[in-house]
Amino acid sequence: MSDTAPPVESARRTTAIAVPVPPHGRPKQRDAFFDNAKYLAIVLVAMGHAWEPLRSDSRAVTALYTVVYAFHMPAFIIVSGYFSRSFDASPAKIKRLITGVVVPYVVFETAYTFFTRWSDGVPDRAISLLDPLYLTWFLAALFIWRLTTPIWRSVRWPLPIALTIAALTTLSPSIGNDLDLQRTLQFLPYFVLGLCLRPEHFSLVRQWRVRLAAVPVFAASVVFSYWAVPRMDYAWFFHRSAAEDFGVPSWYGPLMTLALFGCSLVLVVCFLSWVPGRRMWFTTLGAGTLYGYLLHGFVVQAGNHWDWAGHAWARTPFGAITVTLVAGVVVTALCTAPVRRIFRCVMEPRMEWAFRRTSPATGGVPAQVRR
Repeated sequence: MSDTAPPVESARRTTAIAVPVPPHGRPKQRDAFFDNAKYLAIVLVAMGHAWEPLRSDSRAVTALYTVVYAFHMPAFIIVSGYFSRSFDASPAKIKRLITGVVVPYVVFETAYTFFTRWSDGVPDRAISLLDPLYLTWFLAALFIWRLTTPIWRSVRWPLPIALTIAALTTLSPSIGNDLDLQRTLQFLPYFVLGLCLRPEHFSLVRQWRVRLAAVPVFAASVVFSYWAVPRMDYAWFFHRSAAEDFGVPSWYGPLMTLALFGCSLVLVVCFLSWVPGRRMWFTTLGAGTLYGYLLHGFVVQAGNHWDWAGHAWARTPFGAITVTLVAGVVVTALCTAPVRRIFRCVMEPRMEWAFRRTSPATGGVPAQVRR
């Protein structure tokens, strides 16, 4: 899944963002709860990718995979939306959007293209900035969501409108791969929901009653998922296909949109209720979740190229547990400060040379155009 990313406006960089500076000049202290949430969500993303090659041989793995995919990206996107509330399309925010989202998108779209020419055995794969490859879809979607934030902050019923758009999108198989619009529009309600949330909403989620209730709810979701494995296509939770692509009538699409949104929202509440609110050993890693998100894809692609899942040990319960732990360790390492220092030049470039100087005293209006 940095106030620009998987953070976003305060140095919560999972979706690429900068920390607001209060009047006294000291950076605003980061909220441990959200950093913890972002880190745990990105660990689940990596584990989900590690489980992908094992789905065909294990109903249990497929059930867990389905449950995780039902809420890990929705949770990440909701938090991204929450920290995008202050985006007003001012010059300073546009600059942050370009340096924290657009530049990483161009860099990693290109890098993944070259890397997968080798890992997928497609030497002539073309570089296409309009057709997001692999994990880069999130950056393309975030760019669109962030740009439309002022609209959602202005309309009277933002969430119903976003849900309507998502539902109608499932009726349109003609929507192409350009900027992965099918997935961008189907995930839109989660981002808009994040824009609508307030701190008190997260406080409600973290009450002990909710935490206790989350245990049987989550357990029931795992049991239901296990039952549904041979009866339902988990790809619905990818939100990247129209209803017709699943071989069902078009009207299934809007119904599934509402059903999946409700299901995902319940699981997101369960997940967030268990996220620690205090500083933990992994709290600081929450600032580097976009790094872990984008970089772990190279490890996954390399592992698939060498067909690690083809070994007999990987198909055993011990192998599945081992792969899960390795995925968690790898993505954790990729979120650490040393890795962020190495890749900051492409993930959070300053690029002062590319932008006009702005003055805080004039509301961010470029100095060259002031009179």
